[in-house]
Amino acid sequence: MIINFGSINADLVYQVPHMPRPGETLLALDHAKHLGGKGLNQSVAVARAGGYLRHVGCVGKGDSWINAQISAAGIDKTHILETDTPTGHAIIYVDPDAENEIVIFSGANQCLTMDMVRAALDGLNGADHWVLFQNETNLTADIARYAKDHGFKIAYSAAPFSPELAADLLPLTDLLVVNETEAAELADTCGGTVDDIKVPMLLVTLGAKGCWLRSDNGTLHQDAFAVQAVDTTGAGDTFLGSFLAQYDAHSDAAQALRYAAAASALQVTKHGAANAIPPYQDVIDFLKEHAQ
Repeated sequence: MIINFGSINADLVYQVPHMPRPGETLLALDHAKHLGGKGLNQSVAVARAGGYLRHVGCVGKGDSWINAQISAAGIDKTHILETDTPTGHAIIYVDPDAENEIVIFSGANQCLTMDMVRAALDGLNGADHWVLFQNETNLTADIARYAKDHGFKIAYSAAPFSPELAADLLPLTDLLVVNETEAAELADTCGGTVDDIKVPMLLVTLGAKGCWLRSDNGTLHQDAFAVQAVDTTGAGDTFLGSFLAQYDAHSDAAQALRYAAAASALQVTKHGAANAIPPYQDVIDFLKEHAQ
């Protein structure tokens, strides 16, 4: 099982003719509101990839549409707490080239408590489960230490990126997920090269160039599938959640990487983040069409 201590956001998405320049007032071409947040996106990806999932997070009271969409995504809300603090949200600009810029308000994502952590983890055999977290909630380091002390495997999606925090959490991390730029920044912070980032598994995403995964079994490379992207929001989250679900189920890293690449390729062909993550069978059909 994957226990994800993850952010939950309302994504306010604006299609724009170009990214706003300093001081510019820009008319949006379109607008939509979706369920999002890096944590929730990753949980939806896990669920749609067939993974067994427990999401732990917070939302503001009264956001019934968010709770309804979480349930519709097949995510158990047992460990999702309603708070007096408003639900987090993200303002997302998407240009005609499918590139995006994002501003995040944390809101209820900063309301996790250690009681919630203990309730989600206590009673489980840690060695059988992954704990996943990002940098969009509070208690990141506390969750990592508590989970590690109780034998859980730790997957850390180090975004929004802080090289200092990532460096501090390296000794607790089993799977670190960063993009190419973040990997270089972390290496500089640690005083070495990317080869000196010492974790059992290092997954570096490369955007349209795919990704690579380094582990004790060597390094695997996975190319990205060529598709016509319309919105890249949530693509990295889709990749990680899909990979972790498949790797947890089968322990086959190469197969998990290929599935994740297909899932994220399909995801960017639609607008939105969590709502655009494809179901398992769609990914399998896509892989059959692109069999090597």
